[in-house]
Amino acid sequence: MGNDFISYRLQRANETILEVKILIDNKLWNTSINRMYYACFYAVSALLIKNGVAATSHSGVRQKFGQLFVQTGLMDRNLAKHFSELFEKRQKGDYNDFFDFDEQTVLDLYEPSVQFIKEINNLIKIN
Repeated sequence: MGNDFISYRLQRANETILEVKILIDNKLWNTSINRMYYACFYAVSALLIKNGVAATSHSGVRQKFGQLFVQTGLMDRNLAKHFSELFEKRQKGDYNDFFDFDEQTVLDLYEPSVQFIKEINNLIKIN
C-alpha cells in the first residue's frame, strides 16, 4: 500500500468530518458520533500506513497508534484520548438499543475531532 492509499484515506477522513457537520445540522446525534469516529479512524490508518505499519482491526489500529505515536510523544495525549473516547461512544451508539446521544455531547466532540484530523495530517507531512 503506497501513497495513493494514504491519500485516499486522508481524503476519506477529511470528507467524513465534513459530513458530520451536515449530520449535526440535522440533529442525527448517534450517526454524528459514528462518522466522527470513522473520520479519525481513516486518518490514523493513513498515518500507520505511511509509517509501514499494518493493523487489521479497529483495536489493532488504536493499539499501534498508541505505541508508536502517543507513547513516543509524537501525538498529544489528550487528542489521543479523544480517539479512544470516540471509539467507546461509537460502540455504544451503534450497538446499544434505546441509546441516544444528546446534542451537547456531540457538539463537545466535534471540534476535538477536527483538531485530531489536522494533527494527523501534520504528522503525515513530517514523517
